[in-house]
Amino acid sequence: MTKRFFATLAAVLLGGAAWPVLADPVVIKFAHVVNDDTPKGRGALQFQKLVQERLGGQVKIEVYPNSTLVGDADELEALKANKVQLLAPSVSKLNGLAKGLQVYDLPYLFDNLEAVKRFQRRDKSRELLGSLVAHGITGLGYWNNGGRQLSATRDIRTPADLKGLAFRVESSDVLAAYFQQLGAQAVKLPFAQVYGALQSGKVQGAENPWSNLLGQKLNTVQPYIVEDNHSFLTYMVITNTNFWNGLPFGIRAELEAILDEVTLSVNRDAEAINAKARERVVAANTSKILVQTPAEREAWRAAVAPLIKRYESEVGSDVLRAAEATNRR
Repeated sequence: MTKRFFATLAAVLLGGAAWPVLADPVVIKFAHVVNDDTPKGRGALQFQKLVQERLGGQVKIEVYPNSTLVGDADELEALKANKVQLLAPSVSKLNGLAKGLQVYDLPYLFDNLEAVKRFQRRDKSRELLGSLVAHGITGLGYWNNGGRQLSATRDIRTPADLKGLAFRVESSDVLAAYFQQLGAQAVKLPFAQVYGALQSGKVQGAENPWSNLLGQKLNTVQPYIVEDNHSFLTYMVITNTNFWNGLPFGIRAELEAILDEVTLSVNRDAEAINAKARERVVAANTSKILVQTPAEREAWRAAVAPLIKRYESEVGSDVLRAAEATNRR
């Protein structure tokens, strides 16, 4: 036992500091791949601000947006190597590590964002946060970014309209299978390459929430956008398990409390941010917005029903049933 330990313990017992005073602040690098003016971007900045206010010189959060530090292709390896300490990737990127997370990518499974939020409060979804520990990764919370909208170089009204087109997808087998099920080609690309791939014609379509469409100016290279909310983009805030568990208990507890607060804010504001982004896309008049009707939605749901059945064994029937139940509250 060191003198520093006993001094810290005495301070805690006497109602003083809840964590040791560190000679140098803990530096936590929070990297992500989107614009600051998106739900994830705003969440990262809010986390940075609250940590500065409440932990002072104990912890310093450095935020790196728009793939400025690491990109889609290498961010998980950077986390495992402790080159970054916080990420908020789409759960699509984590599907290969935990098959249950594929539930978030299954098309037309959730009716709306509120159903997604209800599922995230259920035990099955909470269990999925801990499903990455075997890979040295700890899930800290879910951040939502609204519904994915289809965009393309031509008018899309029916599932058959996708045939012959190439769509950019994240590194998710479920998302790739969705487009393949409908006769389209799925091309897995890092997010930073999407604009260039659309501009060059390497792919003819993509799927993104309104905030990402606007933030990366994808609407300027996509003449048609189908508002279909076929699935909902969910991020998982993750950290390096050894790094996180190695933090002083009091600091870790305060960081987790701040993160819970930010998570509530991000998930409360995601719909409003995307609604505002949609307004700006409409005002830009670069794309024709096609709003899916209820009848059209049912046709698409029927077309992808075999896909959901195919992935039931991988996702887990218990997880799938829990997700479907949230549409009925």
